[in-house]
Amino acid sequence: MVEVTQRIQRTSGLNVVSFGHAGDGNIHCNIMYDKSDRDELERAEKALKELFRETLRLGGTITGENGVGITKKRFLPDEIGETQIELMRGIKAVFDPLNILNPGKIFE
Repeated sequence: MVEVTQRIQRTSGLNVVSFGHAGDGNIHCNIMYDKSDRDELERAEKALKELFRETLRLGGTITGENGVGITKKRFLPDEIGETQIELMRGIKAVFDPLNILNPGKIFE
């Protein structure tokens, strides 16, 4: 994964900051970019997609110890598939029929 992040940094021209937990093999990667710079934003989006694609190819997960998060939720179907997403929606509907628990965080 270190080689992947180094390659993404080289090809995107953006800084990729990585840190993690050696004990459980958990790595966090932050792609640094200026949100007001359209070119950097596009390169960051491409880099993020490559990072997640490679993570899944290597058998990793896009989620962290605190869950998937709102930034990465759009990539969750790539990891677990639409069937699992629909199952999760159904479970949410059963336990939160009024959608008052974290509305919009994972499911719209």
